[in-house]
Amino acid sequence: MELRALDHPLVSHKVTLLRDVNTGSPVFRQLVEELVTLLAYEATREVRVEPCEVTTPVTSTIGVTLSQPRPLVVPILRAGLGMLEGMMRLMPTAEVGFVGMVRDETTLEPFTYAERLPQDLSGRQCYVLDPMLATGGSLGGTVKFLVDRGADHITCICLLAAPEGIERMRRLVDPVGVPTTLVVAAVDERLNEHGYIVPGLGDAGDRLYGLAQ
Repeated sequence: MELRALDHPLVSHKVTLLRDVNTGSPVFRQLVEELVTLLAYEATREVRVEPCEVTTPVTSTIGVTLSQPRPLVVPILRAGLGMLEGMMRLMPTAEVGFVGMVRDETTLEPFTYAERLPQDLSGRQCYVLDPMLATGGSLGGTVKFLVDRGADHITCICLLAAPEGIERMRRLVDPVGVPTTLVVAAVDERLNEHGYIVPGLGDAGDRLYGLAQ
């Protein structure tokens, strides 16, 4: 697995604002959308394209278009939904699938409660969206889920990652043999005893959408 942690002042600035406990949900959602668009620029560096002819106002020339089958963007519910608009702004012709995966707060292990994906992902490039790579269980489980359906190139996009989660991801995905890239805005210090990233930004889903009772 290849790790890419972005080193850019605008990325760092937006991450700082996301961390601030005083940043409310409306501004938080806007910042996530902006930040994901910046991350997506790096994450799509290897997106597959093929030549195509285009007619300009002056002449005809050869450009490129996204290859078929189209890339598949997969937000992990629910917090990954907050990243979807920023991703689709950069790649609007991609298809979208969904995986509902939640972490058991006692065991810290993930389980899938919903999915909406093609049964056959052969030849597909997949882009997985999950704000926080903490223990790595949910993201690693989703990658394995996609590989089992035939995906042959996977890029994961996260806002923050903990070293423990990165290492677990390596252990989960490296034996699979499918090229996997992890693009993050920042690598934080550690996980606390509750499995939350430190310094982190709290629960991304709650900060995006509020706490559903």
